[in-house]
Amino acid sequence: MKLGIVVNVMGSDDKGATTYRLAAEALNAGHEVWLVSTGNLAYNPDDTIGGLARTAPPPKGSGYTSEKLLAVLNGPDAINEWVTLDDLDILLLRSNPSVQSAWAQGAGIHFGRLAMRRGVIVLNDPNGLSKAMNKLYLQTFPESVRPRTLVTRDHGRIEEFLDEEGRMIIKPLQGSGGTGVFIVNKDNRDNLQDIINSVSRDGYLIAQEYLPAAAEGDTRLFVMNGRPLRYKGKLAAFRRVRTGDDVRSNIHAGGKLRRAEVTDEMLALADVVRPRLVEDGMFLVGLDIVGDKLMEINVFTPGGLGSAQMFEKVDFSRAVLDALEQKVSYSKFYGRNFNNVALATL
Repeated sequence: MKLGIVVNVMGSDDKGATTYRLAAEALNAGHEVWLVSTGNLAYNPDDTIGGLARTAPPPKGSGYTSEKLLAVLNGPDAINEWVTLDDLDILLLRSNPSVQSAWAQGAGIHFGRLAMRRGVIVLNDPNGLSKAMNKLYLQTFPESVRPRTLVTRDHGRIEEFLDEEGRMIIKPLQGSGGTGVFIVNKDNRDNLQDIINSVSRDGYLIAQEYLPAAAEGDTRLFVMNGRPLRYKGKLAAFRRVRTGDDVRSNIHAGGKLRRAEVTDEMLALADVVRPRLVEDGMFLVGLDIVGDKLMEINVFTPGGLGSAQMFEKVDFSRAVLDALEQKVSYSKFYGRNFNNVALATL
């Protein structure tokens, strides 16, 4: 299998990242793996899609871990070549638009569409990803599974929402990692205007009902092929617990990892969102759940498979690779008689 992975930038230092876990798993299995950043994609004069990509030499001994692979990719032994993306079997789009410059935010999607027309399986589906460029994507899911939400730049509407809710969360419409997230109480709104001005400086903001269950953190549940990712009887999930008075449970914001207790309510929620995820060709996503509500859906760079593995003692990267290999097998048996969306969740 020839696998390409689109990343934000080359030279990452995130040695535990899910992207590099998947790349290491594929290399250890004997597959060809190329990583290319959004800034190194190209449309060629011969109508092919290419990229200045990077890979590592074949593994030796016990093979690559994500840490070893990243060290090689960032070292003198890395192999850098111009490759034709149209020759790949699968192209994984794992670049996060919320942390990129404006010109790069849609690069993976646009070039992924071009590769898709030549028969490359592109995951998650580029057209589905284009619908999810900001957190408004969550509002396309049934109202029963998401918190009550206002999206606006109008100060008056936000104050009215606070009067209705009594307590609310404010965060930017675009963003990740828990940046710019505030909790505001009805009876303690002295800094409300400053918060609104700060959060809305770069666009719309989200005002969201406060869920008391958030005090216990949130659970990330991985969904693959439209269903909760389960491997060797274990569910790929973990819990993030906030520290101190910080409302955020994101790891980058100081949250702590815990083993997840996946409830029937969480599985029921995943079942409710399944039809939309399948319709949009979302192969691998991370559902961030508080209580019985869906707070966010990470469809661009769902991370944390290593965290789930740490608690469940199961190599979930292997499960993802098995699924990718199966898709390539289907494609070879049937040719391109299935469209990309169908293959994405098949």
